[in-house]
Amino acid sequence: MAVDSKEIENVDSWPSTVDGEEAVQAETDEPKRARNRKLYYAAGVSVGIVLLAGIVWWIYSRQFEKTDDAFLDGNISVVTTKIGAHVYKIHVAENQFVKKGDLLIEFDAREAEASLEDKKAALQTALAKKNRATANYNLISKTSNADLNQASSGLSSSKNSYEQTRILSDSKLNSIEHAKNRLKTAEATLNEAEAQIPEAEAKLEQAKAQIPASQTRLETAETNYERSKQLFESGDISKREHEVGSRELSDARAEQVSRQKQADINQAQVNQLRRRVDAERSRVEEAKNVVVEAENAYRQSLSQVDIASDEVNESRAKMMGANTSTEQKAIGESEIGTADAEIAQAEASLKQAELNLSYAKIVAPQDGYVSKKSVVEGQLVQPDQTLMSISLPGMWVTANFKETQIERMKVGQPVDIYVDAYPNTTFKGKIDSFQIGTDSRFSIFPAENASGNFVKVVQRVSVKIVFEQPPDERYLLVPGMSVIPRVKV
Repeated sequence: MAVDSKEIENVDSWPSTVDGEEAVQAETDEPKRARNRKLYYAAGVSVGIVLLAGIVWWIYSRQFEKTDDAFLDGNISVVTTKIGAHVYKIHVAENQFVKKGDLLIEFDAREAEASLEDKKAALQTALAKKNRATANYNLISKTSNADLNQASSGLSSSKNSYEQTRILSDSKLNSIEHAKNRLKTAEATLNEAEAQIPEAEAKLEQAKAQIPASQTRLETAETNYERSKQLFESGDISKREHEVGSRELSDARAEQVSRQKQADINQAQVNQLRRRVDAERSRVEEAKNVVVEAENAYRQSLSQVDIASDEVNESRAKMMGANTSTEQKAIGESEIGTADAEIAQAEASLKQAELNLSYAKIVAPQDGYVSKKSVVEGQLVQPDQTLMSISLPGMWVTANFKETQIERMKVGQPVDIYVDAYPNTTFKGKIDSFQIGTDSRFSIFPAENASGNFVKVVQRVSVKIVFEQPPDERYLLVPGMSVIPRVKV
């Protein structure tokens, strides 16, 4: 085959096979590198947007402080009774709205009514005695012939007084029966309370018996923990095995604390039952005293009957001694003074009886809603016993902020209030005041930090937040509802 001489001369300029492959490879990698650069640019832009959004959100969120440890609060009026009696009629139902002065509860007022009638009779007796003394004095001032009429009038008055004192004596006898019934009720309540003490003491002893076992477990766990700690530090056991010992120690400590707390709770229950027994014993003694007083009052009334009978005989004697007008006039003046004193005493007793009768009806102290009604018709209630509560109008938010959140919070700052029951509604409010003291200082058992195992805990400060305007009535907002307040600081 013939070869052109020109081709032989330009043979050095021909591309080799290796150079051609490299050129093809370069042309293939160039688009890949371009795509990678675009991906890097896109990722960088995305990260920048996320950072920018985070910075904007951080700047925005610094304007607000919020907490979920908050709830609606309001004034609650507790309705109690001043007398011990059976409930005759309840005129309201649970959650019913009442106005100030509305009748809530009526008690069995028969005993109070009997006492009132007793006092009225005593007042009438005193008035009759004064009328008799006045009449005697006036009669004595008249002529001898008038003395006879005066003595006759005195006899009539003394007879009326005798009938009134006899009626009063019968009412005193009824009072004795009422007092004995109250004594039986108090003794039954005392027996019930005393019967609960052995069971509570048994639970207390059981709880105390479990404490040594938990203490032994705690000591064993502490020993095992120290051993595993030394082995872990020397590399003989793994970290996981060491953490098992740590968890066992934590569980043992928690169990020890739980056993001790349970023993304390049982001790508190025993103490409460013993105080209740002491209180019931006091009530029994009080009921016994009432029975004794009623019996004494009955004996005194019998004495009054005897006195009234003697006064009748005395009036008869006065008729016989009508001529001794001078001496009788001085006696009449003394009797008038005595009668005035008895009238004053009877009027004071009558006012007290009327007051006691007024306690037989309980009316609403303020406008509000009835809640926590703990009384039923026919129930025997004791003085100062809580019968129901009335939630008064007006509501606010009690929010417990961390002490680290209140640095920039001030009275008057606006608050957005979010009620859990209405997540799509925002209520407007403002800060009204701050509690002067953390919640731990106002607790029943304030924390004591004088031990060597002090652990700092972030405290809570109660903040009172009021609504700028009363909430719409279509929203049911009641004390105790959970809310989330957000304060713009």
